[in-house]
Amino acid sequence: MSEIAIKAENLSKAYQLGDIGTGTISRDLERWYARIRGKEDPFLRIGETNDRSSKGTSDIVWSLRDLNFEIKQGDAVGVIGRNGAGKSTLLKILSKVTAPTTGRITGKGRIASLLEVGTGFHPELSGKENIFLNGAILGMRKHEIKRKFDEIVDFAGIERYIDTPVKRYSSGMYVRLAFAVAAHLESEILIVDEVLAVGDAEFQKKCLGKMGEVSKGEGRTVLFVSHNMDAVNALCKSGIVLENGVVGFIGDAGASVDYYQSNGAAVKDTWKREKETLQPHFSEISYEILGKQPELTLRVSFKTTSGGNFPPAMAVFGIKGSTGGTIMEAIPSIQPYLQFKGKANHHVCEIELNGFIPGTYTLYAWLGASEAEGYDWLDDVLTFEINDAPTPERTFPYSPRTGFIVANAKLIT
Repeated sequence: MSEIAIKAENLSKAYQLGDIGTGTISRDLERWYARIRGKEDPFLRIGETNDRSSKGTSDIVWSLRDLNFEIKQGDAVGVIGRNGAGKSTLLKILSKVTAPTTGRITGKGRIASLLEVGTGFHPELSGKENIFLNGAILGMRKHEIKRKFDEIVDFAGIERYIDTPVKRYSSGMYVRLAFAVAAHLESEILIVDEVLAVGDAEFQKKCLGKMGEVSKGEGRTVLFVSHNMDAVNALCKSGIVLENGVVGFIGDAGASVDYYQSNGAAVKDTWKREKETLQPHFSEISYEILGKQPELTLRVSFKTTSGGNFPPAMAVFGIKGSTGGTIMEAIPSIQPYLQFKGKANHHVCEIELNGFIPGTYTLYAWLGASEAEGYDWLDDVLTFEINDAPTPERTFPYSPRTGFIVANAKLIT
């Protein structure tokens, strides 16, 4: 029977929003005295869940709440959930970067963490010096690091720059070296957050292969956070699904991915304008992800609040990928010119999207009569995630002129 590598018991983490402090010295002292006695903060408010889409009544938010789980030695575990679900907070507690508010976590073995690009690197030191620094932080002896040194440099593929200060590295070089150090030094537990997206496709494949080798071949425990469900299925034996800071599901990797995707069958978010203007403008933009497949429907309302004679307008909607580059643009209907003349107007359009690869995307919207006469512009107005890869029949044509995906957009009112 495998030993327990990590065990969480009633694990919770609360953060205070806004200014830190209770407002009075006596209450701050009372909070400090409770903390040194191992007691719960007496001023935490109960019941404020970590739902980023709703406004709370408290200045305290529970990033994690009452987590209980066990991870066996040699397991590869995928930690999945939407943005803000508490995944990175959990890994920071496991890595001893931050302490839990209540509950406790116990582990057996040394932990190597890769929570963000260049974790633990000193910018003024060279790549070589940072390898030894990271090894020392992980509790490795100098002779252990020397034995692995050539293997680390070869895996990272940055031999030419190994004596250069890492502050001069690109983000890709940073993550290559950081992952190589974490994966090759002899820790019993490897924790990897969603950082592999920084590397190129070849290096991502190399990293996934190494993590598989680490967990299956070397018997080390791996915790892997990713929005790429194919990678979770391929690499992990089991999964933990977090929902607004609580455990939604624990099981094998395939069942965890199915639970996560099926429970995201009606993912919605809405932006609304607080103060309307007389000229044509966007009043509301919402999205809805339907089913397990990456099929996204955008519903957009634009109008004038009162009478006014404005030149005919067109609306353009675009989606940007994780690097900030535009990958899709859509102009609703065959005849895109909207009439805003003499009375209040209200239009709604619907844009159907599928065929997007897993990742995080942002939406922008423009409304205007011409490039020189714009009425409204919203940049990065909404953010959404795609978690499943497209099938061959769900792909989009693209425009050779712009290189953007061509979406099916129609004016419905």
